[in-house]
Amino acid sequence: MVNGIIGRKVGMTQVFEDSGEAVPVTVIEAGPCPIVQLKTQEKDGYQAVQLGFGEQKESRINKPKRGHLAKAGVDSTFVLREFRVQSLEDLSVGNVVDASVFSEGELVDVTGTSKGRGFSGVVRRWNFAGGKKSHGGEQDLRRPGSIGASATPSRVFKGKKMAGRHGAKRHTTQNLSVIQADPERNLLVVKGAIPGPPNGLLLIRKAIKAPTS
Repeated sequence: MVNGIIGRKVGMTQVFEDSGEAVPVTVIEAGPCPIVQLKTQEKDGYQAVQLGFGEQKESRINKPKRGHLAKAGVDSTFVLREFRVQSLEDLSVGNVVDASVFSEGELVDVTGTSKGRGFSGVVRRWNFAGGKKSHGGEQDLRRPGSIGASATPSRVFKGKKMAGRHGAKRHTTQNLSVIQADPERNLLVVKGAIPGPPNGLLLIRKAIKAPTS
């Protein structure tokens, strides 16, 4: 059984519980995802399924990918991603995976790429407090302050929090509850926020349950 699917972030909204409480949710376009390839332990050293998602113009697909899709009998897809599986039983190339793999109340892990915010200073990037705001500190409001030590070690350690590229990184939000799964409309509604902008690519997997003692 496939434990994940490729999706696209539609946006956020809210739903109301029976108690009347408003719950923030994220709507995801989950699938449909055709199985393009099966990875086997004997041939590849691990077991996985390769899923496709989205549509792409035929002219924008290179020849190797075009042949790969034609071999599987799958139409053009925008992206290909792999999902590890415990067993390949009842799985075959050409089958379609949709939102029905998830059920209401189930926990999922959602992986996406956070919004890119360009070159940012330390106040925005690392939530630094900045310098003093009075007594001649007008030029120090958003400066990082001293970054070095003394004569020993006479250098700045790697990993120092400084200004630089902010965002555009892969993030995973874990243990989000599925509020609604609608295979007919290829929609998945999960509780809470997930990384990335609207239309951003997402990987939705069933959450790994923590071992019970």
